[in-house]
Amino acid sequence: MSSAIRLFQGRFGRVALLDMTAPLVEHAHHHCHVLLKAGGSDSAFLIRGERQPLTDSTAVLVNAWEPHAYQHDLPPGQDTLILALYIEPSWLAEIQQSLTLSGHPRFFPRNCVEINSNTKKIVEEFVLELWWADDIAAARLENLLFSLMIAVIDSYSGWRDMAGLLRSRPPSAIDARIRRAIAYMRANVALDFDMAELAGEAGLSRAHFFSLFQRETQTTPLVYANVLRVEAAIRRLTEQHQSVTDISYALGFSAPGHFSRFFRQHIGITPTEYRSRVNLFRPDGAGQLHSAESLL
Repeated sequence: MSSAIRLFQGRFGRVALLDMTAPLVEHAHHHCHVLLKAGGSDSAFLIRGERQPLTDSTAVLVNAWEPHAYQHDLPPGQDTLILALYIEPSWLAEIQQSLTLSGHPRFFPRNCVEINSNTKKIVEEFVLELWWADDIAAARLENLLFSLMIAVIDSYSGWRDMAGLLRSRPPSAIDARIRRAIAYMRANVALDFDMAELAGEAGLSRAHFFSLFQRETQTTPLVYANVLRVEAAIRRLTEQHQSVTDISYALGFSAPGHFSRFFRQHIGITPTEYRSRVNLFRPDGAGQLHSAESLL
């Protein structure tokens, strides 16, 4: 079973060092998502039907809301150590205004890129610090993280060309009918949505709603709803005192085992492991680390 070696969460988003031994279903994130191999065997991600290799010399770059699936088709006993960065576009924009559009659906023009020796060195240093540091200050982690992000994306995105990105449709320019459906999905995250129900909220036929939703959001209604449910689960696991069982029922799962399976298929680990492994940087704690287990 896949496991988390280190897991950090804060205003920057999430940083995870994952020992992957199983595939993940097609899913998405609202984050600017970067995947780097930190050890083990080569593997790959499937993005929009194309296999993108994750190797010692390549990085996989996933745009916000872009559907992707982890492919782990290795023989039993072989794993891939992955450094997964789930970065909040708002945090990047705070540091560098030119990165305001890192949440743009075409921020990364390519999903797989070669990384140079300098970037490899930064990755190695970052992984070593995460692995061995008993404690790490928020400022230190954020500096390392931003340097790594720039090293990876500097040559492979249009982040310095804000005008060019703005000429294409920004992610906020979503049809009002789809915004209405998304607001309904956010307000009812525990529901298993019926396509006809969502189409009705948008005032559209099922077929028109599905095609318009994909065009406007770059993903399907099901994947979008699953993103909302995963993020709601993470918030509850890290911010509330509910048990995992109570969270599973609150999010609409008929049994805790179904919630655990859903969470593992999307994140790679169980909700219980996420809560026990994650290190939180509290915004009100002067950058101090906290364990989500303290909520128990």
